[in-house]
Amino acid sequence: MHPFFKSFQYAFKGIQHGLLTERNFRFHALAIVIVTTAGVVTGLTATEWCIILILFGGMTALELINTAIERTVDLITNEIHPLAGQAKDLASGAVLIFAIFSAIIGLIIFIPKWFY
Repeated sequence: MHPFFKSFQYAFKGIQHGLLTERNFRFHALAIVIVTTAGVVTGLTATEWCIILILFGGMTALELINTAIERTVDLITNEIHPLAGQAKDLASGAVLIFAIFSAIIGLIIFIPKWFY
């Protein structure tokens, strides 16, 4: 198999691993299903779908990066070290910030369509 196509195989393997092993990644996947269903029922515009898709991609990508950072830190040291904890906490904080702002954007898109 050509190396270019092999890289896709590795990427899909990483996504599969995230789905199978990471509770938060599965939570985000479920949120994608729920928001997609709500979007179809609500009748989002093309622009709104583009925004939602960017949020989906950003959230899932960030969750996978967070997991990669956690795995790397765990690989490097088994000791409880302040810098290792900070690296994990910072990565988790990045995910939380993106999740909060994604939810706010979702509310900005959906609430006017549901209540006005």
